[in-house]
Amino acid sequence: MAESKVSVLDIIQAKKDGRKLVMVTAYDYPFGLMADEAGVDMALVGDSLGMVVLGLDSTVPVTLEMMIHHIQAVVRGCKRAMVIGDMPFMSYNTGIRDAIINAGRLMKEGGCDAIKLEGGVDFAPVVRAIVKAGIPVQGHVGLTPQTASALGGFKMQGKDAGAARKIIDDARALEAAGAFSIVAEAVPAPLGRLLAESVTVPVIGIGAGVDVDGQVLVTHDMVGLFDRFVPKFVKQYTMVRPTIIDAIKAYGKDVRASAFPAAEHSFDMSDAALVALKASLKEK
Repeated sequence: MAESKVSVLDIIQAKKDGRKLVMVTAYDYPFGLMADEAGVDMALVGDSLGMVVLGLDSTVPVTLEMMIHHIQAVVRGCKRAMVIGDMPFMSYNTGIRDAIINAGRLMKEGGCDAIKLEGGVDFAPVVRAIVKAGIPVQGHVGLTPQTASALGGFKMQGKDAGAARKIIDDARALEAAGAFSIVAEAVPAPLGRLLAESVTVPVIGIGAGVDVDGQVLVTHDMVGLFDRFVPKFVKQYTMVRPTIIDAIKAYGKDVRASAFPAAEHSFDMSDAALVALKASLKEK
């Protein structure tokens, strides 16, 4: 793919070309920069920021203002990757008009390139209306964290044939409504493959097996920065949290021993200026 900004057409074309899509989360400017430099296709500013960076117990308390704030930071770091902003809980559930207005705020104030929302058949009319308003929409089926309590908790979805068929119907409804791609979370790998075969738009998996059209992971999980829990579908490519803690401990040890700052970390002043300063302090 060209080094120009990744577009909706690029994402759709990737599936036609058989090229796997790479998507990660980013919640601030440094992670936006790193995701962009690493060459990902999409950077998702997920409402998971509520748990990962704000310490909340779930994504439900996340507000539209929180999302806009974090999207703005990520957008400053991503010059090539498509930035997708999550629609938080109750920002699109109260009606089509509210959904369009709030999606527009994410785009207009946040600056993201597209929005993502959870839900299938029931939210297809919302997706259709937002797309008609000129805002690209990424769908989300399977485990939908905003309504996890209604699904029995954070666990695999689509285990039996009936539940699996409903997820496929959800994906098809989102595609028909104009979604340019669909996230499938925590579903059996065979269902992930059937999902990808059932729609023409890319299916981005997170715990959906290898046969989907791309993958997304929470970056903080992937690099071992967030360790309150590690989902089954996460592969930790490194563990930076212990390294950071060790660095802070070493800093603390140096401070307590007066070993930091050393001369190379300090600013100096001329002897003449110092003499003049001391003399001025003796004057009444």
